[in-house]
Amino acid sequence: MINLFLKAKHWQLFILMFVIPFVFQIVMMYLMIVNTILTRGSETFFMFGYFKYFALIGILYAGIMFGWFWSVATGLQQKIPQHIKTKLTRFKIFFFIPLVYITCIFFFIQVVVTGFINQAPDIGFIISMIGIIIPMHLFSMFCMIHTIYFVAKTIKMVELQREVSFTDFVGEFFLVWFFPVGVWILQPQINKMVEDKV
Repeated sequence: MINLFLKAKHWQLFILMFVIPFVFQIVMMYLMIVNTILTRGSETFFMFGYFKYFALIGILYAGIMFGWFWSVATGLQQKIPQHIKTKLTRFKIFFFIPLVYITCIFFFIQVVVTGFINQAPDIGFIISMIGIIIPMHLFSMFCMIHTIYFVAKTIKMVELQREVSFTDFVGEFFLVWFFPVGVWILQPQINKMVEDKV
């Protein structure tokens, strides 16, 4: 699976991560608008039923993005000079925290949406969950930034074949962060690294 992500072309990743979800969201929004027009707005709760599909596409998007992060960070480790020690264990811990958090958020949204459809939601449950979600969200953001940092650093260490500082890979950091643009620049470099051309 790792090699699949490392050898994928930039346009393939772009289509999987952005074109397909975008088209899916356009279709879902169109269906919601058509249903609203046909029912003349008398049945607005039917829209909550569409949220489960948005959750599925969100999980697909997150799965591909996290799969790419994992593949780059772990798959390129063998191309880093052996005298350079990376903190791969810390990366793995910080990698899984946002992944679990995102899955829980999708589950939480499903519970709240189902509550709205079936009956009035339990306000106490929602408030207690928000109290848990806010600190988890902040910590998950920190873990995501660390993941992006580690992926960008790994790419640059493989390219330069030496230890690097943040100023060396700040460009890669923002390209990983803004993935829709970055994939067009980074993935061809990664393809060359995998083929031992770098």
